[in-house]
Amino acid sequence: MDNEHSVHSKEGNVSDRSNLVAEDGKNMKSVLCQRCGSKVLCPGMALFAEKELFLPSMRKKNTLSTSEGTVDGDTLTAHWLVEDMYTFENVGFTKDVGRIKYLICADCEIGPIGWHCLDDKKSFYVAVERVNHA
Repeated sequence: MDNEHSVHSKEGNVSDRSNLVAEDGKNMKSVLCQRCGSKVLCPGMALFAEKELFLPSMRKKNTLSTSEGTVDGDTLTAHWLVEDMYTFENVGFTKDVGRIKYLICADCEIGPIGWHCLDDKKSFYVAVERVNHA
């Protein structure tokens, strides 16, 4: 299945993920905040994972936890999986939204860039499309 070997960027272009994922499945490049450029993860610290997760649209932290009616967002499947929250260089968390905490940039508070279920203490997902790589 060729679709498993590509990542859709937010511009809509399909790019081969071989320039992001090493042979061992880990990130080859630093993972950075799209807004302020702050480093979220160092190279080699996360595994590429495909899991369908819904993330609300990107915005400042104070507007993430509002649950008025429907929430605009995206269902994303390409993620960096981190098993320990102390692996991150720079990440913040929203207040609980049900059993979920959303990951945000700790510097500029934009997000969500990722997702964490409180039921699973070893799974922190950072959406590939919501971050930059350098």
